[in-house]
Amino acid sequence: MRRIRSNKHQGLVSSRRDFLKLITTAGAGLTLAMNLPLAMAAESTAAAGVDFEPNAFVRIGTDGRVTVLMKHLEMGQGTFTGLATLVAEELDADWSALVAEGAPADASRYNNLLFGTVQGTGGSTAMANSFMQMRTAGATARAMLVAAAAQRWKVPASEIQVSQGILSHSASGKSAGFGELAELAAQQPVPDVQSLRLKDPADFAYIGRSLPRLDRGKTDGSALFTQDVQLEGMLTALVAHPPRFGASVKHYDAAKALASPGVVDVVQIPSGIAVLGHDFWSAKKGRDLLSIDWDESVAFTGSSADMLHKYRTLADQPGAVARADGDAVTALASATTVVEAVFEVPYLAHAAMEPMNAVALVNAAGCEIWNGEQFQTVDQSAVATVLGLKPEQVKINMLLAGGSFGRRANPHSDYVIEAVLIANARQGTPVKLVWTREDDTRAGYYRPMYVHKVRAGLDASGNPVAWEQRIVGQSIGTGTAFEAFIVKDGIDSTSVEGASNLPYQIPNLQVELHSVDNPVPVQWWRSVGHTHTAFSTEIIVDELARAAKQDPVDFRLKLLSQHPRHHAVLKMAAEKANWGAALPAGWGRGVAVHESFNSFVAQVAEVSVQENGSFKVERVVCAVDCGLAINPDIIRTQIEGGIGFGLSAALLSEITLKDGRVAQSNFHDFQVLRINQMPAIEVHIMPSAEAPTGVGEPGTPPIAPAVANALSAATGQRFQRLPLKLNS
Repeated sequence: MRRIRSNKHQGLVSSRRDFLKLITTAGAGLTLAMNLPLAMAAESTAAAGVDFEPNAFVRIGTDGRVTVLMKHLEMGQGTFTGLATLVAEELDADWSALVAEGAPADASRYNNLLFGTVQGTGGSTAMANSFMQMRTAGATARAMLVAAAAQRWKVPASEIQVSQGILSHSASGKSAGFGELAELAAQQPVPDVQSLRLKDPADFAYIGRSLPRLDRGKTDGSALFTQDVQLEGMLTALVAHPPRFGASVKHYDAAKALASPGVVDVVQIPSGIAVLGHDFWSAKKGRDLLSIDWDESVAFTGSSADMLHKYRTLADQPGAVARADGDAVTALASATTVVEAVFEVPYLAHAAMEPMNAVALVNAAGCEIWNGEQFQTVDQSAVATVLGLKPEQVKINMLLAGGSFGRRANPHSDYVIEAVLIANARQGTPVKLVWTREDDTRAGYYRPMYVHKVRAGLDASGNPVAWEQRIVGQSIGTGTAFEAFIVKDGIDSTSVEGASNLPYQIPNLQVELHSVDNPVPVQWWRSVGHTHTAFSTEIIVDELARAAKQDPVDFRLKLLSQHPRHHAVLKMAAEKANWGAALPAGWGRGVAVHESFNSFVAQVAEVSVQENGSFKVERVVCAVDCGLAINPDIIRTQIEGGIGFGLSAALLSEITLKDGRVAQSNFHDFQVLRINQMPAIEVHIMPSAEAPTGVGEPGTPPIAPAVANALSAATGQRFQRLPLKLNS
């Protein structure tokens, strides 16, 4: 999902004061009770006997174990490790003693500081919003441990040192571990946050290091995902969804399904028909035996081709103005050279490795959920509404998630609502809802399809004088709880981001938007609007450079003189890629630079074109400025992953509709990048003292235009549609 933005680094400066309010309301004796799946019982016993909980984020046991409660979902992006690093740094903890645990759904304590009163993970905000908060949590715990040691040893607190989980007093020779002082520390007053002195960056021991990750167990199967949850008496449910969007159930016959071995029940819910079985295969076979007559009187029956024609027609007409500098129309009319292109990008599924799923239990006390929970506040509120409960009666246990790319942060809580409605029909029985890969591909919530029409002009000296861009696509904000914030004056900011804030020095620049109403369900997808705006803008910049007979890197550098961070990553990427050096015959080199989520990324791609008309991305060199690097290894892996994810969309992935039906169903026809297609990647991190910003998404936007520009350099062809195809 996208980051909800206002001022740059909003909330970081004031977070110490906000944190004081947070921890004083939470109290020092907080108990986080939750019913855990049977598979987690062994781990839960180790948490018994907790003595020291100075705030909502830190728990220190008498055994010396330091548990960090994570308000953000770990879905492979390294959040647990990054957040724990911030705590451990100021606590001076032993890294090997740290344990990560998902926090409960409670926006009063665990809200995303950049989202307001909403608890949730997305928009590459985890480190950005938590940087000061988690450091302060660690510093608070450290101060209380020091106070406890000073009281026990009867020495001044200022003479006590803390290192690797050990407190010591050199003059007396006394020392103690965190666990030995935990009980006494719990009795100390919580210090005023203003009295805490956080470390100078020069003294960092953990921040800036590539520490071992805390989301362990993924290689030996011990990590717990939703699919691993086993509760006594649990049933598994699969839902038969309509084959067309907007259709509903007219009539169904469940006799054959109910007669199938292992099937327990069939339940109708608003989104379809659910079959419950003792296990997945029983429910799957039962669902296959359902006889359903669908009411398609108001269903969508169009095709991608129909929509594309409509979009291209709209792109020829003026739209709502998102940005207007100068007079682009007049400047284009007098430009010496005009470059024009129409870009098309398709619908895209999120295609996370773990399809949508959730475990729900509804009883007289309320509702309890176990899942890879990304959008706690939204899901908690939605579930409470449909069940007629208070939000506090909905408990959410956050497990690991096998990817998401925004999908689990559904603004309508779609699959979570399905799970709880099915569980509500079987009150007292836990229900595990499982979407198959086919469900995940066909049941909706895609990155929207877009068309961009761009016209840009140069003067006689080869300088850009005008830029006009019209964007056509669905709004992901309209009809959601975020509409009032995201959509202003007819402009969905997520549709135009990356274009409306184009950094290049162009005196006359106009960006317009047509938000189209389609019944195909859409939502945010990794890097949101930047996925398509970077593709169009960076290709047009390359075409302008060619028209001006200038080097693409030099051309950009000149236009970015007022944007030093863009300028710096572009220069670094070009230098590290040895820009301008000779390439083998049939190869091409392309570049793109883009800012998203307050991080700056430049990429140089090298491609080879074979005689049979195929091509391969051989190498990608990337430079990233994401502020202070908390864990360089995680930054590199996230940028590499973002490049791979973006290459799937650039080379392979596409959701198409025909007669209202989604044509794709699984990875054989909705293809994603395979390991043998991954290029050699170099990631270079720009040294920075700026506050940390996101890395989960910014690696994705520049790769498609960088590859397209490389292909243009190799073939002389223009590329305006994704996925990329060479002309035969």
